[in-house]
Amino acid sequence: MTDRWRVAANLATLANALLGLGAILYVLAGNKLWAMFLVVAAIGFDGLDGMFSRRSPLPPSPFGRYADSVADAVTFGVAPAFLIAVHTSNVGLWSPWNPWLLFVAGGYLAAAIARLVYFTARGFQRSYFLGVPTPQAALALVVALLFHDTPAFQSVQPIAILIGASVIALLMVAPVPYPKIRSGATLRLPMAVAGAAAAVALVVLQFRPAVGSPFYLIALVAAYVLLVGVAAYYLVGPFTVDRTPHPAAPG
Repeated sequence: MTDRWRVAANLATLANALLGLGAILYVLAGNKLWAMFLVVAAIGFDGLDGMFSRRSPLPPSPFGRYADSVADAVTFGVAPAFLIAVHTSNVGLWSPWNPWLLFVAGGYLAAAIARLVYFTARGFQRSYFLGVPTPQAALALVVALLFHDTPAFQSVQPIAILIGASVIALLMVAPVPYPKIRSGATLRLPMAVAGAAAAVALVVLQFRPAVGSPFYLIALVAAYVLLVGVAAYYLVGPFTVDRTPHPAAPG
């Protein structure tokens, strides 16, 4: 039996993967702002995937769970690793750090894949995430890049990116509970606002507004709203977790 909700969920998963591939290509082309925008947009499709699959009257699909994890590995594992390791602007500043950037990018990717493998095998049975989920990890990395890479609101700082990406990678595999952002979740609204703020900042910045201009200030304010939303998830999230187990419904 074909179910329209299952089809919609699988299409959302496909869109997630395609946006991830597009983000990788944009990084290689030297446009990190659009790459980050595509990663943020993919978070929305990842959420739609789960929402559609939960509405399906059919039993949970192993194929959907595997496909979702593969898409997440591309978009929230490989693409962020490229964002960490590849730098086509300020080359002289980043070049001395290249070995460390590659090392941290590899560690980030390994952590993302490790938590996705765990989720696919066992973690999906929990009503919460164990370790920071890969979409929220990617969103935190976007915050770090906005402030210390492109457009570098607080100056270009390779060491800040290295430390920030390393901490994010460790939190993905740390045995700390984090909530799933579903209807009724305590942090649903703050995370929705954070995602919208990320989109605003990245679209405005694509037009390269002059420092101090009204559009630059709009992007800066949106980036700080994103920062607050991500910080709320990381710091408050573990205290909002409902540990009552119930099976998830993958796409």
